[in-house]
Amino acid sequence: MARNSADTPSGPAGSTAGMTSHAPLLGISLKLASTLAFSIMVVALKIASQTVPVGEIVFARNFFGLWPVLIMVAVRGELKIAFRTQRPLGHLGRSGVGIMAMIFSFTSFSLLPLPDATAIGFATPLFVIVLAFLVLKETVRIYRWSAVGIGFLGILIILSPHLGKSELGSGQALGALCGAIAALFSAFAMMFVRKLCESERTSTIVTWFSGMATLLALLTIPVGWFWEEQAWILPDAKTAGILVLMGLCGGVGQILMTQSYRFADASTIAPFDYTNMIWAILFGWLMFNEIPMIQVLAGAAIVIAAGIFVIYREHRLGLDRTKVRRASSPSKS
Repeated sequence: MARNSADTPSGPAGSTAGMTSHAPLLGISLKLASTLAFSIMVVALKIASQTVPVGEIVFARNFFGLWPVLIMVAVRGELKIAFRTQRPLGHLGRSGVGIMAMIFSFTSFSLLPLPDATAIGFATPLFVIVLAFLVLKETVRIYRWSAVGIGFLGILIILSPHLGKSELGSGQALGALCGAIAALFSAFAMMFVRKLCESERTSTIVTWFSGMATLLALLTIPVGWFWEEQAWILPDAKTAGILVLMGLCGGVGQILMTQSYRFADASTIAPFDYTNMIWAILFGWLMFNEIPMIQVLAGAAIVIAAGIFVIYREHRLGLDRTKVRRASSPSKS
């Protein structure tokens, strides 16, 4: 059974919205495939981070990830209109906080084991609820506040091994703090996307972000003039291949994630975000000989439970975030 789902409000701008179908199993399969693509991307960026500065990694992620996105938009017949917008400042703000989320997230992944950095990133939905209350003036009742409180307790448990026994300036502590900051910036990015979704097409939001993020990443070049470790390099063939793979996986992951929400609602698809933890544990063990600590697993379980409860409550309240999630890239993406 097919149903219409416009990416924009009704009117000329939204009249060409594509069709969506009610096929939850297909949507879930695409979502799972997207988490695998993003996980491979994270493995590639972790390998590249051994020799490539974070700013250059962020540029490669957005530049090489832009092309699959453009192909997706072109296939949907929206390439011409994807660049049309009356809210360039909104896209600039969304891209700015998105870039900051990427920088802090990529730094976290470079300094922490994959499961640890992934688990900390699960704080984003919790920050979204807090910001929705403070910025968007949404009504948040006791059930969701309780879930947020429990979720943040889980985050503290995840952070405890890195902050409790480490010097504040150590790599582990810095990675943990960067992961938490990345989650906050990702939540701010979702606030921008929520506002943009009121008038902008999904293809416009995704295309503008990919393009502007690529340009904004170039602003990290001067950082290397003052901070030698962050100076951009000319990568060798192997490293260049890893950077290309990273960007393409990020772009393909974005496409798969976007398509997944065309076949099922957010309340059905969103819980499968947490399969990222399974991939993180598997790839961390196979590629980097990383075994997650019991605190990380326990904290992640608490945060995941809180996140799933939030999704359930939003579904009960009719707060379907499908358009927002479709147009959002996770900080690591």
